[in-house]
Amino acid sequence: MLDHTLLKFPPLQEGLLLKRYKRFLADIKIDSGEIVTAHCPNTGPMKGVIFEGGRVRIRYAPSPTRKLDWSWEQSEVSLSDGSSCWVGVNTSLANKLVKLLIEAGFLEKELGSIERIRQEVVYGVDRRSRIDLLLTPSENNSDQRNIYVEVKNTTWTQGSLALFPDTITTRGQKHLNELMHILPEYRSVLIPCISRNDVDSFAPGDSADKVYGNLFRKAIEKGMEVFPCCFSFHNDCIKWQGTKTFQKSQFFS
Repeated sequence: MLDHTLLKFPPLQEGLLLKRYKRFLADIKIDSGEIVTAHCPNTGPMKGVIFEGGRVRIRYAPSPTRKLDWSWEQSEVSLSDGSSCWVGVNTSLANKLVKLLIEAGFLEKELGSIERIRQEVVYGVDRRSRIDLLLTPSENNSDQRNIYVEVKNTTWTQGSLALFPDTITTRGQKHLNELMHILPEYRSVLIPCISRNDVDSFAPGDSADKVYGNLFRKAIEKGMEVFPCCFSFHNDCIKWQGTKTFQKSQFFS
């Protein structure tokens, strides 16, 4: 099984989630018994990922520029077979992980060889959007079009199926329209960053946002490429677990 360590960091501390509130805050009782308030770096509902009394992992990172010394990084979820899985809840890691994949050449089969990676580049119909990653192909890449990559942190699942989004996302809808607009002059790529390793396929979360699902299918028909990338989350590292497939029946009826 593919198992590459992509990102290493100091060991996280574990504890129990007491409550999440005001979207950005979570009270956590760490294993030492101390109760701390941690920053929640995920403003979404985190459907199926957060449970009061569930185990979580947090990072201690005091800084004069931060109001809180702790950040919530991972949550443990129970699986139907009695095992468990750690899920990454820090949405700010998604772009970094995908950039590391590309730099390491793990997506060369899908993207071809890449010469340059730029982040947060302005683009779009009204020039008011920013693409997560803009890739310039190397000279030996068979497709010389620039590649616009939108990354979506994905944590919601139904069984072994990963789904995005887990709530209505007008921002995500806009991103799909922007990705369609640049076709076929440029390559348009969506990468679901699946922040858990208990899945084997991906589909749009129609039950959470039907408009997004319909736009997703329209974008696929127009030529948008989708490469679901899967990661496993550990106490001191994040590992690359390979790309996952589509459930085609979820896309085209």
